[in-house]
Amino acid sequence: MEQLSYAENKLIENSKLIYILYLVSLAFGITAIVAVIIAYINKDDQMPDWLKSHYNYQVNTFWKGMVILIVGVLTIIIIVGIPILIFWTVWVIIRCIKGMKLLDTQQAQPNPEGWLFD
Repeated sequence: MEQLSYAENKLIENSKLIYILYLVSLAFGITAIVAVIIAYINKDDQMPDWLKSHYNYQVNTFWKGMVILIVGVLTIIIIVGIPILIFWTVWVIIRCIKGMKLLDTQQAQPNPEGWLFD
């Protein structure tokens, strides 16, 4: 792996923090809002393309997760929402763990705009 500058190391640490905040948001929802704010603040900074893909992925995870969460909450009355909310929980966990794994190896997100786990 190449030697990274201090600024790039800080951006990597921030990106890892965002993934962690998303995981914590499963118990304390407000941390997801803090995470997406951090992602928006940092995503336009000067950084390698592989790291920029993580910030785009994190912003997309928030908004797509919000859509799934709202659908799940609105359909909980007809019981369909329960499996949707379970899927959402697993979806967030998998996306964050895969994201942190790629971040640790300094690899880009293969499809930052995607809906699933790639």
